[in-house]
Amino acid sequence: MQHPPLEIPRLRAMARHALPNLVEGSLIPLAVFYGALWLVGVWGGLVAALVWTYVAIARRLVTRTPVPGLLVLGAAGMTARTVVAAVSGSVFVYFLQPTLTTVLIAGVFLASVPAGRPLAERLAGDFCPLPESFMGSPPVRRFFARITVLWAFVQLTNATVSVWLLMTQPVGTYVMAKTVVSWLLTGGAVLVSTLYFKRSMHSNGITVHWRGAPRAA
Repeated sequence: MQHPPLEIPRLRAMARHALPNLVEGSLIPLAVFYGALWLVGVWGGLVAALVWTYVAIARRLVTRTPVPGLLVLGAAGMTARTVVAAVSGSVFVYFLQPTLTTVLIAGVFLASVPAGRPLAERLAGDFCPLPESFMGSPPVRRFFARITVLWAFVQLTNATVSVWLLMTQPVGTYVMAKTVVSWLLTGGAVLVSTLYFKRSMHSNGITVHWRGAPRAA
């Protein structure tokens, strides 16, 4: 059966849209943490990164500009981790919490497949809404089930490497290495998912056009 062509945004366009939010919600807090770590120590770095995040949110509220979801999630997560770490008096607990969250997310990915609601399918809709008629076709549902399993193992790998780094490296090295590893794993998974999507759709008679790309007659 020949399906009508599917048009989706180019990865470059989506990345360009997400880059400012990534810088504000991830890169700048990381730089603030390292600056304060060098000046006043670990706890000073944790508090400084948290303060920066809230300042960024307050600036957007004052200027009446939308607050990115990544920034809100980052602030909520950092606040909870800082409170738990302060109560326990352990920096190790602070850095262990997001790793445990990553394991939980991997479990959610895996559980969503037999439940018939692959999580990757729902997340794809958030970044690139696709027609319901397309999303409901059997080849597309099979693709998202397989990709959901892939992302579950990516999350588990990320968590395993993070725990190893946390137990073997000093705090400064751990934060930088964990960030790099997470970006590499996520970027690799995005690339594999995108290439497999196009190949899978092509094998089922669905042509995928990147928005803005020249089309064949």
